Amino acid sequence: MRVITAQNRNKRFLELMLIILAGESVFFLPFVIQRVFRPTFLDVFEITNYELGICFSIYGLVGLFSYFFGGTLADKFSPRILMSLALVFSAFGGLWMMSYPSYSILKWLYGYWGFTTIFLFWGAMIKQTRIWGGSEKQGIAFGFLDGGRGLVAALLSSLGVIIFAHYLEDATDLTLFDRQEAFKGVLIFTSVFVGGIGILVFYLLDKSEELNYSIDSSQVFIWSDFKKVMRIPSVWYLTIIVLCAYLGYKVTDVFSLYAKEVMFYDEIAAAEIGSKLLYLRPVVGVIIGLLADRTRGSLVILLAFIIMFFGSMFFATEIINAELNSLFFMGVTLSAVGIYALRALYFSVMREGFIPINLTGTAVGIISFIAYTPDIFSGPIIGYLLDSNPGGAGYSSVFSLLAVFSLLGLSATWAFRKSVSTNHQ
Repeated sequence: MRVITAQNRNKRFLELMLIILAGESVFFLPFVIQRVFRPTFLDVFEITNYELGICFSIYGLVGLFSYFFGGTLADKFSPRILMSLALVFSAFGGLWMMSYPSYSILKWLYGYWGFTTIFLFWGAMIKQTRIWGGSEKQGIAFGFLDGGRGLVAALLSSLGVIIFAHYLEDATDLTLFDRQEAFKGVLIFTSVFVGGIGILVFYLLDKSEELNYSIDSSQVFIWSDFKKVMRIPSVWYLTIIVLCAYLGYKVTDVFSLYAKEVMFYDEIAAAEIGSKLLYLRPVVGVIIGLLADRTRGSLVILLAFIIMFFGSMFFATEIINAELNSLFFMGVTLSAVGIYALRALYFSVMREGFIPINLTGTAVGIISFIAYTPDIFSGPIIGYLLDSNPGGAGYSSVFSLLAVFSLLGLSATWAFRKSVSTNHQ
């Protein structure tokens, strides 16, 4: 009996590690690289903040429909197959990026990633995580998922910075070709890693549940499932919560750029800020996940929005300048703690909101269809604000926007808690 228990424990640990590795790796090429290396990324592809924002918008437009239909796909087909295909196809996009395509081609690449990372992957990952957590460990499951994803992102980012620095003997007087060659090393490493995780998922993720999934394509999109989910009040409050939290996550893209343009860090030091910040995610995710299982997850989300609001006000009020490094790190840390806590928990309250587990993928699809629209509008808005208001003024506008969404998320969380207690007393 002891051996069987140990085997089950090891099996569950391996499954969680695969979900975590896959969950961050698949988004590394379209998002994390730009977050850590944003100044360099803009230089080597010779684009502006606004143009990069348009690329993110195209990703978001493709993802919009991919969320909606990919969610219900996850209720019918094996996560192992869907997730492994998504990872391998996403890695091919990294090979495509190494040719430094023109801006017009780069937009097509982001559209391609919108399909591979969302339609095939997102709903499958969320459902697999919810199943892993069972009835009592939803906070731990999603906290460990996002915390683990943060650790993976931090480690990969640190390796990327090391690889990038290896190709650059001096961080000054660099030609465009020097930057492109150094950055190509980062892209090669990342693409190989992402594809390798896809292969591991295919061969090592548990296959025992696959007989429970339908292979009848006519039964994939069932309108009655959509109607059931849309009649659940908590779904709509959760949609607003995720939208506001996700906008906060999109704003973290500019921290490394802030370090370079306002705090006057060099390219490598600015990239290190973005990389080191990611180490907060695993710490926050694990602590918040454990805390959420000892109280109601929605209460922790409420507190996280308050923290995000105060963190955003550090930058919105323009009290930070190049001589106030300690205040800069305090503002970044406070903002990141609130944002990462929200990411760790917002899907963990699906059980608290009485959303049936057999409709998890469909619910995730409907929520994500609206909640992840910041992929469409946040990039151009942030890019426009930064490009049209150089220096601290542009960042003040960006973080003022974040403060508004923090308050909106706070209100939605309060309404979620009230709705759940009223309808299920």
